[in-house]
Parts: sequence; structure tokens; C-alpha cells
Amino acid sequence: MLDLETAVARVLAALPAAQTERIRLTESAGRILAETILSPLDLPSFDNSAMDGYAVRAADVLGAKLDSPIRLRLRTRIAAGEEFFGELASGECARLFTGAPVPRGADAVVMQEDTRVEGDNILILDAVPPRENIRFQGEDVRCGATLAEVGGEISSGLIGLLAAVGVGEIAVARRAVVGLVATGSELREAGQPLAPGQIYESNRALLTPLVTQAGGVGKVYSLVPDTLEATRAALEKAFQECDIVITSGGVSVGEMDFVKAAFESLGGELQFWKIAIRPGKPFVFGRRGAKFLFGLPGNPVSAFVTFLLLVRPALRHWQGARGPARPVHHGVLGEPISNASDRRHFMRVRVDAEGKVFSAGKQASHVLASLARADGLLDVPPQSVWAAGQEVVVQRGFC
Repeated sequence: MLDLETAVARVLAALPAAQTERIRLTESAGRILAETILSPLDLPSFDNSAMDGYAVRAADVLGAKLDSPIRLRLRTRIAAGEEFFGELASGECARLFTGAPVPRGADAVVMQEDTRVEGDNILILDAVPPRENIRFQGEDVRCGATLAEVGGEISSGLIGLLAAVGVGEIAVARRAVVGLVATGSELREAGQPLAPGQIYESNRALLTPLVTQAGGVGKVYSLVPDTLEATRAALEKAFQECDIVITSGGVSVGEMDFVKAAFESLGGELQFWKIAIRPGKPFVFGRRGAKFLFGLPGNPVSAFVTFLLLVRPALRHWQGARGPARPVHHGVLGEPISNASDRRHFMRVRVDAEGKVFSAGKQASHVLASLARADGLLDVPPQSVWAAGQEVVVQRGFC
């Protein structure tokens, strides 16, 4: 059996370098950047007013008060998008609206609430210091500054910044097409009647949003009965259409487990198939040319855990993503936690509003109720007992 870190390292080493495609900025949320982007301009690109008011020379309005206002002559009116080519002289002001360029000669803006109009004159009712209420050229971003780097995930905030400097298209990493195949003669689709011994299949529904969250493009396939022929045919179809195929079930050593044999009959090479973790010991990783197989256990929690620990890092690596493969946060145990097993146990836990960490319920690999209540996973070493109050690290990555 491989330890988890060795298994992840072997998976990542087998994957190809990220491929690039160009897409519209408005369609890029959540994608991984494949280029470093430098700002083509200053932001703001010119000095402009932060509010509606009057551009002035600060020295002209020094000492202005409500009961002793200072009178300035109105020289011009400038709206956002307009331009004024003159220069304000001493004793003059310009009417500005938010976003309008500040004219030469002015070094401050008096908000309109601190003014009063008297014919062609403006009474300034309050003094302002130099630079007041002006957004200065380049104070947000300087031309040539790095806005985003290769491997970064594109957020809505970054999209807004890139749009503001005129970026319309960007290079991103191509997403993997990921086939989801569930095996098991006992499985039925939702809505179908259940005969004795049959169950509804849940792994594809469980894994699809995780694939999307990790940056893959999920493609769900029909249920596969437990025969070598059916498993081989399903894998062949999925590999023709996908970069990565994820199976659930059929990867252990039972007489009805056909995934490994079917994969090898198609020319696939098994890289490893046992991981020293709980849940999720039976896990298959294989390669077929430039395409890859991740064979997850059939128990839903085992499938979920092995996806987060091994498949999610692979999907992010496929795109050249930087940063932690699994987000974490720190907490404190609100109750004792123990692991009597000889394997690391990734336990489902919930975190309360105070950051205290508790077991989410029964930890058996078929129990979905505790998974639904969980906020994350706790990596508990073998043969260990942790007391309440111990500081712990909770692994996230849930949708």
C-alpha cells in the first residue's frame, strides 16, 4: 500500500503539462490563468473627481467657513467623459461631476454640499486641503504592474480589474473532460422502482459538482452492470470521449470487481491500486496513452474522500493551478477524537460558529448522513487519541 503523499506525487508526475486556450473575459470565472497579465495603462488613467462638486485651488479656499464663505468665479462645467483643455486660474473653479477629469491648475475638489451658487459665482462654505476628493492617475494600478500570474484562479474581482484596464480575452488552461462511470448490478437510477437488494446510485451525483468545482467538465455515463464485457464497453466509450475517466465501484478484489481487468484489456497500465488511508483503501490509478483512470471505491464516503485527496489535486494540476490542492482552516476539538485503525482516518467533522470541531456522526464508509452534515475532513493518524481542546487542521474542498 502506498502512503497518501507518495500516491499524490505519482499521480501528478504522470499528468501532462497544462494546455492553453483563449476565451472571453466574461466567461472566465473560476478558470486557471495560463498567462501573466500586465496592466496596459494606469488606473485611473487620469486624475478625476471622486464626487460631484467644484475643482479649486486649495490655497484659494483656505479659511472658508459657513459664516464667511469664499467667492470663486465659475469657469466651466465638466462631466464624466468630457475634457477641458484650459487651466484654472487663481480665484476660479470648475463644476465637476463624479468621474470627470480634474482640470489643470486645480488640486482639490469641494463637495457640492459645501457650496452655494450665486449667479456666475460659487460660494465655498468649507476649506479643503490639497488632494482632497481626487482620484489620482495610477493610484490604483500603475501601467506595467502585474495584475495576475500564471496558475492563479480567476475571481469575479479579478475579472472586474481586468475589464477596467481594457482586457477582453485571456489565455486559460484547458479543462479536462471527466467521464463519470458507476458500476454495480444492484444500482438503479432515481425514479426507478427498487427490487429487493437494489439501491439508488448516488456517486455520480455526489462527484459531479466536485468535478466542476475542481475545474473539470463532467460527463455522466449510464450505469454499468457487473460483467467484464459491460465494464470494458463502458470504459472504452468513456475513454474515447474524455481525458480522464472516474469509476466508482468494482476496484477491489471481489469476484464482481471488473474495473482493473477491463482497463488492462483495453491497453491500460495500472500504476497503483491501494492507498493506506481510511476510508478509501481500494483506489486505482492507471494510464492509457495520454488519458487516465481514477477508480474510486463504491461506498459513497470512500468515493468522496478519495476524490478530494487524489482526484481534486490532479484536476487542478491538469490546469497548472497554483496554491493548496485542498483548502484548510484551523480549529480546536470540541470533543475527544480517536482512531484505533492502523491507517490514517479522514474523519467527517463539523465546525461550529466558534471554530470548535466535532465529529459529524457515524464514520462508516457507507454513511451519507454524516457526510451531509460535515464541513470538512480531519486527518487523524493511526492508533491515536486526541483530547478536547487540541488544535487541529480541517481540510475543506466541499461544494
